[in-house]
Amino acid sequence: MRVKIALVCMFLIIASGAPFFIKVNADAPAVYNAEEIYERSEASVFYIRALNGDDSLKAAGSGVVISPDGIAATAYHVIADAERIEAIFNDGRTVSPVEVLGVNEATDAAVLKLPARSEADQTYRALPIRETDVKHGEKVFAIGYPMKDVPIISEGIVNSPKAEINGRDRILTSAQIVSGMSGGPLIDRFGHLAGIISGSLRTMNNVHLVIGIGDIQSLVLQQAK
Repeated sequence: MRVKIALVCMFLIIASGAPFFIKVNADAPAVYNAEEIYERSEASVFYIRALNGDDSLKAAGSGVVISPDGIAATAYHVIADAERIEAIFNDGRTVSPVEVLGVNEATDAAVLKLPARSEADQTYRALPIRETDVKHGEKVFAIGYPMKDVPIISEGIVNSPKAEINGRDRILTSAQIVSGMSGGPLIDRFGHLAGIISGSLRTMNNVHLVIGIGDIQSLVLQQAK
């Protein structure tokens, strides 16, 4: 009955010639599902090979491009003490050498510089950076390379936006993280980079550690000075 009354009232308003508006929130950002997040992000995420002086593999992990000119982020422990670093993208393209611009061992944050693209006027695909802190219960996605040619995506929530773990602030997430995904991105449902994957928490099953995006931004700003 209430629906019928509402429809009749709407009809009378329109018939009377009075202005009729439907309020639409034009500022609401688009929200993406896991399939869309991966499609929008896959070109920005890469596999990292951290090499010894004899080119043997020292460590492997993931990284993500954060600016079109080739600034990228990863976890410090992935590239620590490496003599040379290679980045391999999902299209099979290998870029090297990758320069380490700055690291913070305490926060496990690292900022890299990829070499200039060989193609004329070409830039890297970068993820937009989130401008606000994540919140409890917010849906997030993790992307990384547990194996060289096998990028994966997992979905979860923010268990805690700020938890002090071993004297360092961390984001805690239930998005599944496995070995090799360290250094990859944690992405919010709007497709924005919210943090960098750091590792797992042994004292809590299925809760994993993420470097807050603020720690990455601090390193970038230090290099810009």
